[in-house]
Amino acid sequence: MALLGKDVAKQVKDILSEMEDEVMILFFYSEDESMCEYCSTIDQLLSELTELSNKLHVKKVDVNGDPGAMERHGVEMIPALVPIPKDGKDRGVRFYGIPAGHEFSTFLQDIMIFSKQAKPQLSEESVEKLLKVDKPIDIKVFVTTTCPYCPRAVLTAHQIAMTNEKIRASMVEANEFMDLSAKFGVSSVPHIVINEQHMFIGAYPEKDFVNEVLKALEV
Repeated sequence: MALLGKDVAKQVKDILSEMEDEVMILFFYSEDESMCEYCSTIDQLLSELTELSNKLHVKKVDVNGDPGAMERHGVEMIPALVPIPKDGKDRGVRFYGIPAGHEFSTFLQDIMIFSKQAKPQLSEESVEKLLKVDKPIDIKVFVTTTCPYCPRAVLTAHQIAMTNEKIRASMVEANEFMDLSAKFGVSSVPHIVINEQHMFIGAYPEKDFVNEVLKALEV
């Protein structure tokens, strides 16, 4: 049974028809369901999406067959999705967990941005500040698929990562990674964790989100 209904598939096809260049999605998975409960569902979703555009491609990475793959690509857990633009450079954007519900639109928006050279749609002021970051920054945005405010936080984080190769930003589906959620005391979403120490809750406006990233460098 298809995950995307006929009407939704048509809408998605119309959106993807606007892609300018090809995008590759690296899909880190395991066939062992005890390691990855939603991997098969994500696999099906990606299969349906690639049927809707000849510019969208998927490369599956079996972490059991290639034990060093996660470390090489800077992937912390599975399931993981890593979009790569045509130039082949990793922009530090990650999806941990299934991009369903409200996060499906986030995934589609990222695909469209990556098809246009993954250029961040941020203000000049924000870009100028972020380009000065010279230390590694890790941003995790904990979400749930039913949270209407979470996509804004994820998209802002992802565009921050696109600005500077020192920055990595990940969507983390809180209910799929319960241990990690518990570690950071996630109870409301979006819950943002920067470098495992600096945290805030809410879909902050771009300027405020960038300032929180810079504050994390001072911790």
